[in-house]
Amino acid sequence: MNKLEGKKVLVVGGSSGIGEAAARELAGFGAEVTIASRDPLKLQAAAARSGGAVRTAVLDTANDAGLEAFFAAQGEFDHVVVSAAQTASGPVRQLPLVDAYAAMNSKFWGAYRVARAARIAEGGSLTLVSGFLGVRPSKTSVLQGAINAALESLARGLALELSPVRVNTVSPGMIATPMWSGISDEARAAKFETVAARLPARRMGQPEDVANAIVYLVTTPYATGSTVLVDGGGAIA
Repeated sequence: MNKLEGKKVLVVGGSSGIGEAAARELAGFGAEVTIASRDPLKLQAAAARSGGAVRTAVLDTANDAGLEAFFAAQGEFDHVVVSAAQTASGPVRQLPLVDAYAAMNSKFWGAYRVARAARIAEGGSLTLVSGFLGVRPSKTSVLQGAINAALESLARGLALELSPVRVNTVSPGMIATPMWSGISDEARAAKFETVAARLPARRMGQPEDVANAIVYLVTTPYATGSTVLVDGGGAIA
């Protein structure tokens, strides 16, 4: 029997990119997947792309009361994945503090709030998505690296506190997600080609690459407190 058959799974940030790919993979293994995000239109579109394989829930990770009410109403999940984040980027002395605070609130505190409110079945799992800048800092994205490192530390601590619920992190490199849709096709293709050329893997990452790692962590009962890099070798390049 498939390890995920009939398991109740929540993917926060499941309406696009890595979260959507993870939801699709998990549903393909028989899980009963709910995708959650703040935008009902994006949720509807993602559900349509899944062919009806996922349920949807409007959820804002910045809303403490809303999160508490959601998990109280839904009961226990077997597995929860958190891939939701909106983070501004830029050098510390140029990035407005209001944007820096918002980035931390979205990615770190959003995951923290979900971990605090979620009801996860014994033996289940919580998987967070960080990013390789946590181990390979960039002088133009210092805040992103700090947030990712904080998420990974949070997950290791939660693996102890929430045991026997397993807590892990997936750390992607640069991934071809809709976040790049704001630039022209030509600029995007050039960017991806440049990135691929400097990576040992010699290719740009795809959401499905990260989804594979998420499925691995969700379905491996001996994995907890782990961070899995899926970055094409970006951390060592």
